[in-house]
Amino acid sequence: MSERLRPGDTAPDFSLPDADGNSVSLSAHRGRKVIVYFYPAAMTPGCTKQACDFTDNLQLLAGHGYDVIGVSPDKPEKLAKFREKEELAVTLVGDPAKETMEAYGAFGEKKLYGKTVTGVIRSTVIVDEEGKVERALYNVKATGHVAKLIRDLGLEPSGA
Repeated sequence: MSERLRPGDTAPDFSLPDADGNSVSLSAHRGRKVIVYFYPAAMTPGCTKQACDFTDNLQLLAGHGYDVIGVSPDKPEKLAKFREKEELAVTLVGDPAKETMEAYGAFGEKKLYGKTVTGVIRSTVIVDEEGKVERALYNVKATGHVAKLIRDLGLEPSGA
């Protein structure tokens, strides 16, 4: 079972392939806040809802200095299909080896339909401009999570 991150921890750097096979690293985003979210699988209902919610709010988040990176165990080819099918604008990266997920505490034992299984723990880690963990949220819900995140961060849309 991987250790969960806590506020103040240094966020583990990673370099993972995106939907186009290009390498995306956390360190390349230094100077901006980054929302790194972990989800079990592209093209499943909950993960699609979450990715669409992040895409729908990307402009608001970017306007407040946040970049968004979605991490799943999927290969770049599947991520590309997912992005095209759902018209996603968020950066999606694949971690088939699950090393980054383990480093972030987003892979391990979880409850699924009352059974204990090993898999991806739906999680969101907010990393500050210096690469430190600002918030680490585990076992988040796919539906409504982005709206709650925006409220919790005080990022209400202008004119709201």
